[in-house]
Amino acid sequence: MISIFRQFYFFMNKLRICLDLLKVLLILWVYNKINIRNNLGGIFIMNLVKKVLIVTASTGQGHNSVADSLKKELEKQSYEVKCIEPIKETGEVLDKLVSGGYEILATKVPSLFGMLYKASNHKLTSNSIGGILGKSIKDSTYEIIKEYKPNIIISTHPLLVKVIANLKKENKINIPFISIVTDYKAHSTYVDKSVDAYIVGSEYTKESLIEKGIDKGRIYSYGIPVKRDFMNFTNSISREEEFTILLMGGSMGLKSMKKALFELMNLDIPLKIITVCGNNEILKRELEENYKTVPISKELIILGFTTNVSQLMDRASLIITKPGGLTVTEALVKRLPIIIPYYIPGQEEENVRFLVNEKAAIYAEGDNLNNIIKRLFNDPKELKNMVNNIDKIVKEISLDNTLNLVTSIIAS
Repeated sequence: MISIFRQFYFFMNKLRICLDLLKVLLILWVYNKINIRNNLGGIFIMNLVKKVLIVTASTGQGHNSVADSLKKELEKQSYEVKCIEPIKETGEVLDKLVSGGYEILATKVPSLFGMLYKASNHKLTSNSIGGILGKSIKDSTYEIIKEYKPNIIISTHPLLVKVIANLKKENKINIPFISIVTDYKAHSTYVDKSVDAYIVGSEYTKESLIEKGIDKGRIYSYGIPVKRDFMNFTNSISREEEFTILLMGGSMGLKSMKKALFELMNLDIPLKIITVCGNNEILKRELEENYKTVPISKELIILGFTTNVSQLMDRASLIITKPGGLTVTEALVKRLPIIIPYYIPGQEEENVRFLVNEKAAIYAEGDNLNNIIKRLFNDPKELKNMVNNIDKIVKEISLDNTLNLVTSIIAS
């Protein structure tokens, strides 16, 4: 009898050991299925947290805002996210040359910027620019990637597409790569067949990439990723009773805003005008000095940099702005009609063409701004038609679809 119990005891011990071993094998199988690995070397690692590397650059604030928006949304889904600016990481001189050079060209000599934009919008010249810049920042970017070991890389700036693409072509990295096009027509610097997926703002943008040879199956019209605050559309609740104009000029606060505000203040209809000068403190002080008193039919609010643009858009009847890709997208998802009296030649010129063709915006050429505002003030139906046209553009925009795409690419 004792012998039988002893055999039974040994059998149960062996069974327990086998079950423990099966548990370990099951855990390893799960790790394998969810593709937890070091993408650089293909070595499996015991780490459930997926890593996302976002590369961006400070030529205006739009690219960084898109990067920040994605970072916050992905972190909510338990991803580990790192945002870097490879140009800045490489050195102060190169950063000043690129970021500072953009600001000088865009604000001081915009016509020259437009000429350079158009000259570089060809395969040969864009490859040359990508190659020159790539040589400067490729090594430092590779070192960051090698150390961070991301599961996916996302770019929010066209100048960085070639850098990541060339690392893939040289077999230095084997990591999925998404490029986000932050304007409504894709410049040639965005184009590279090593990009695994493109996220674009509209079907119009998608067609511009297809024309440049990108497979349509790699292009997703999910919209330029803006902060979720903007996706929560509340205009019908918060919109001011009086006719309210939101006047903006991008993060740099273009001086052209002065002329637009002067015209509005001399218009013979009651208006509430909210003016956002961005980081341009000189412009803000100048406007405050010029408008210490305002006509009785006007209410004027002058702001500098603000994080409350979403709420300001909720209050506005329309927006007067330069057509940067991010600002335009924020206005579109808020169903806010757009008036464009000024733009930076180049990508913003392309944005104007798209918006006007879709009848979501009106280009106020020359001194025509006041006539347009007065017409819209007296004809709410025209504003409503613009809102209906905007609805057609934004119906495919989905921040959640973008996040789901990231997840599916990592898992594939």
